[in-house]
Amino acid sequence: MAGLMAGFGHFTHAIVRGVPKSLAKEALRTCNSDVDPAKAQGEHEVYVEVLRKKLGLEVVELPADESLPDCVFVEDAAVVCGDTALITRPGAESRRKETEAMKCALQGLNLNIVEMSDENATLDGGDVLFTGREFFVGLSKRTNQRGAEILADAFKDYAVSTVPVLEGLHLKSFCSMGAPGLIVIGSSEPAQKALKIMQQMSDHRYDKLTVPDDLAANCIYMNLPNKGHVLLHCTPEEFPESAKIFEKLKDHMLIPVSNMEKAKVDGALTCCSVLINKKANI
Repeated sequence: MAGLMAGFGHFTHAIVRGVPKSLAKEALRTCNSDVDPAKAQGEHEVYVEVLRKKLGLEVVELPADESLPDCVFVEDAAVVCGDTALITRPGAESRRKETEAMKCALQGLNLNIVEMSDENATLDGGDVLFTGREFFVGLSKRTNQRGAEILADAFKDYAVSTVPVLEGLHLKSFCSMGAPGLIVIGSSEPAQKALKIMQQMSDHRYDKLTVPDDLAANCIYMNLPNKGHVLLHCTPEEFPESAKIFEKLKDHMLIPVSNMEKAKVDGALTCCSVLINKKANI
């Protein structure tokens, strides 16, 4: 099992997608908030620049599609682990065509493609938490048991456990990995209940870092050559109390990244990229 953990957080490539103008008015959302299209675009450009320039990842940038207002949230269209990419079947019907461009991009990176063709299955990547040792899959409004079963079949080397998501859009709306063996979790009762279930289901002991704001618990962990532990997390402007908690991670290169506008349509930091560790062709 230690071998499975060895490459956790190692990434070479990121797939992102442009922000369509249609996002402001037409993207799905759980509460009615006005999105500033120019600010959303600016935030996304900074996010992509961090991945490309600051962290040195190869970034594959797919064009926005105005007919798919949620398409910037690429995480929901695929789950990648090792050399395998599972093309999902998003829970919202209006988002199903988002997987087409994602599939082409992943084929271009020569990954082994597995497609979720079962019409009874739904799975959003935002419901999938990979810890380096196992998968937790949130059963939510967007992801069902059949989707979780197909994911388990695609990634047979890892245990897969399901977790009910009683509030929030996705499992990762209130949690993510902050380091190997460290789960960042929101402080709300539903988030803490979900963590308890994950701890009960796992054979491994995870440390936890609790932040006051659930959405702030969604961050991006990487372990990169010459940089070590890296964490992209919320800004003090968005969540001042939660941002302070991340400062406890003294061994990390901490990078605050604003996500204020996309959060209005339920987008979080992990939503906007699919990260891949591509082995060099020898």
